[in-house]
Amino acid sequence: MLLSINGIPTIPDLTHPQELQAFGQQLLLVGRWLLWILASFGIVLAALRFAHRSDRTGWLTPVMFGYDRLLTVALHSLLVVTILVGGYFLCATLANRYHHWEQAKIEQVASSVAGARVEQRAPYVRYIIEEPYTTITYIDGQPTEVERLQEIDRFLSPSASNVEVTLTQVVDPATERLIYQSDFTSQYQVTNTLDVTQDFFFEVPPPDGYSLLQDYRIEREGQRLEPVNQGEYQFPLQLAPGESTQYTVSYQAQGAPRWVYSAYGRLLSQFRLTVLADFPNADFASGIVPTEASLEGQGTRFTWQFDENVSVRNPFGVFTATQRIRQTGILPRLLLLAPGLFLWWLLLLYLTVPMRLQDVAIAAAIFFACLLSLTYASRLFDARLAWGLLLPFFLLFSIGLGTQQRKRWGVLTITLSGAVLPVAAMLVPYTGLTLGIAGLISVGWLIVRYFRESETSRNRT
Repeated sequence: MLLSINGIPTIPDLTHPQELQAFGQQLLLVGRWLLWILASFGIVLAALRFAHRSDRTGWLTPVMFGYDRLLTVALHSLLVVTILVGGYFLCATLANRYHHWEQAKIEQVASSVAGARVEQRAPYVRYIIEEPYTTITYIDGQPTEVERLQEIDRFLSPSASNVEVTLTQVVDPATERLIYQSDFTSQYQVTNTLDVTQDFFFEVPPPDGYSLLQDYRIEREGQRLEPVNQGEYQFPLQLAPGESTQYTVSYQAQGAPRWVYSAYGRLLSQFRLTVLADFPNADFASGIVPTEASLEGQGTRFTWQFDENVSVRNPFGVFTATQRIRQTGILPRLLLLAPGLFLWWLLLLYLTVPMRLQDVAIAAAIFFACLLSLTYASRLFDARLAWGLLLPFFLLFSIGLGTQQRKRWGVLTITLSGAVLPVAAMLVPYTGLTLGIAGLISVGWLIVRYFRESETSRNRT
């Protein structure tokens, strides 16, 4: 079942006023505690610096050095946590918006052909027989069996059916949805397969689900028939054993963008249905594969032909096949995992080059700006192509991260394996394999770097 277009459940969306207000309240509470912590750090730092001015033995120097390192780590941790929290809410909001857009697009495509169907039911050939049945009646307190007669309806199927339909697709001016205009013509042959002369009723109901029905006409051997009662299309006939007669039914109807023929599981003999769908993207309905399908002009002619008897349980016919919307939910999944991917890339950067606070901020800006661009660019064309177009900008801005210029190739390698490949892995079918390759490249680079620096240290000593 598809999720509601209101958004992904339990995921925050800062475009919702109530969630934005709750987030603001939590931010004020956290900011208050953060202010107290920073003030405490400032007081301790001021006290240590004041004590260091009068220190003659130098015992405060290593303490100050350790405190400075602790303060640097604390500032980096605070910045990273702030980026992760803010990135999570940004990505969750984008995931909700993109999910909303995807589901709205699916609903729009589905609503263009959704709705009821114009369904033509196969005619009935009904006759009545009398069958005896026994009831028990009490006479003078004694049970007595009494035989009675009851009328029971029995049915025959037409001995041959030849149905021809032409469908034209138009737009309903009231709802701007696609509808069908159908031109229906059929010939039914009725044969008395009983051993005696029998009175029959030929019943051919009009189609169901139409919005307009005109020129509904029933003929027997070229003679037009009129119903005795309005709306009751039951026509009596009498046939000798083996005798046949032919009926012709024709009409023009307008209705839903799906035309089907239904026999409700009854046997059909020498059946032929030909549907000319005079428009593109027509396809057969209910999975009943036509015996022949050929292109004719801009449309398709479908033919179902069964020379012997056949039973079709579900209605079958033609509908308009909409464009297939594939790979839904990929961008929301990537956006929800984006903070974790960024943390992994940032960890690799810390292990590769010395990172300053401005480097961390620049890396976060590059990463989330590219994700934001990817989210909106993927609405216009394929997400993999969009990520490929953003890749040069991502590498160009990230190659200058760190304080050591000679390690730019290491930054480039880590960026490719720690950020570019994991994001691409979320966009391709082989996600697990791509993530595994990215992880192996990252770990391999760290091992090579470790042995290289170890060798350099030994050479210096």
